[in-house]
Amino acid sequence: MTQPTSTTAHAILERCDELATYSSMEDGLIERVYLSPQHAAVNALAGRWMTEAGMTTWQDAAGNQCGRLEGATPGLPALLLGSHLDTVPSAGRYDGILGVLSAIAVVDRIRSSGRTLPFALEVVAFGDEEGTRFGRALLGSRALAGTWLDEWWQLEDEDGVSLRDAYVHFGLDPDAVSEAARSRGDFVGYLETHIEQGPYLEDENKALGVVSSIAGARRFLLTITGQAGHSGTPYERRRDALAGAAEAITTIERIARSAQLIATVGHLEVFPDAVNVIPGKVEFSLDLRGEYDTERDKVWLQIEEAILEICQRRRLRLTSIQTHSAKAAVCARRLRDAIADGIRSTGDTRPMSLFSRAGHDAMAIAEIADIGMIFVRCKGGVSHNPDEHVTEADVAKALDAFEATVLRLADGYEG
Repeated sequence: MTQPTSTTAHAILERCDELATYSSMEDGLIERVYLSPQHAAVNALAGRWMTEAGMTTWQDAAGNQCGRLEGATPGLPALLLGSHLDTVPSAGRYDGILGVLSAIAVVDRIRSSGRTLPFALEVVAFGDEEGTRFGRALLGSRALAGTWLDEWWQLEDEDGVSLRDAYVHFGLDPDAVSEAARSRGDFVGYLETHIEQGPYLEDENKALGVVSSIAGARRFLLTITGQAGHSGTPYERRRDALAGAAEAITTIERIARSAQLIATVGHLEVFPDAVNVIPGKVEFSLDLRGEYDTERDKVWLQIEEAILEICQRRRLRLTSIQTHSAKAAVCARRLRDAIADGIRSTGDTRPMSLFSRAGHDAMAIAEIADIGMIFVRCKGGVSHNPDEHVTEADVAKALDAFEATVLRLADGYEG
C-alpha cells in the first residue's frame, strides 16, 4: 500500500534537511543547543508535523516537544516514541533527528490506517540530549523521567548565562520543571530509532540492528599539578604537569583497551600555555564507558591508581572531579523481541544485536519505562560530524520495522 507522502523515507530525509537549516553556525554547519532560538524554532516545526499526524501537542515544562494520539479509549497508558532535536557543534543531520521524524511518521501511518491500538502513542522530541550548552547531557529526558537535580540550576554556558536564566529567557518557569515529570504508570514502554554510532552494521552489510544495552558512562575532570618553570630547567628538577598528563593519557588508553572498555580524553588545557614555560598544571577530561557498571567502575579504580603512581614518580599531584554519571541501561527483552520481529518483516531473517557505546535519551527514560532501540546503518559509522549519512533505502526499512514493532506490541498487549 502506498503511504501518504509525509510518511515515506524520502519525506523524512527532506525534513532532516529542513531542520538542518536551523543552526547557530554559518557556512552550512549545524549547531542547535538547548533553550536557544533554534531550539524554539524546531520545536514549533516538529509540533506542526505532530499536529498534521493527528496528535494533540504541547511543549512541556522542560522544553521538550510532545504529541499524543489516543488509543482505543482516551487516557490509556502510552507507548512513547522519540529522540532529540539538539546537536553538538558541527553536527550531522540525522543523530537524534531521524528518530524524532521516524516516530512522527509511524504515528501518522497508524492513524491513517484506521487501526485502533490498546494503548496511546506519544512522541517526544527531547530538547537537550547532547549537553552541548550547559555541559550536562540528557537534561530533557531527565526532566521527563523525574530525575532532575536542583543543583543544575547553577550550571552556566560559555557566555556565563545560567541554566535558570536560560529557562526564563526561553519562556519556561524554572520552578515548574517538575511538571514535566512522568511516572512509570504513564507508559507501556519507550522505543527510539537512532543511527548507529559505529561501523558494525555496515561491516555486516545490514541496514538495521537491535540494541541490547546502552553503555553506562562516567565523566571526570582530572587535574595534574606540578610546577611551572623556565624551559631551561634540567629534567631531574622538573615537575612537568604536561609530561605527566601525556603519560597518564596513554596509560588510560592501555588500561581501557585491555579491559575492552571505551575511554576518551577529549579536552585538554595547559597552564600557563607558553612555548618557553614548563607546564605547571594540566586539566583534561575522561569519558569512560562500559556495557556493565561494575566493570566500568573497576577500570576507573585501575586508571586512578595508575595515574597516582605516575604523579608520585614525577612529583606531581592529581585531583579528580566526577562531572557525569549514568548507569548502563539494558533494553527489555520483550521490546528487543518485538524489534527483531519488526526487522525480520523487512527481509532480514537474522537481525543483528548491538551494544551501544554511545549514550541516548533511552538511558534516562529507563528509570520509568522499559526501553528498546533500533539502530540504522550510518556510512562509515561516522556520527557527530557533517559527514553523517544514511540511505533512503535504509530509512525506508527503518520506518517499516518501527511500525511493525509497534503493531507487534499492540497484538501482544495484555494491559
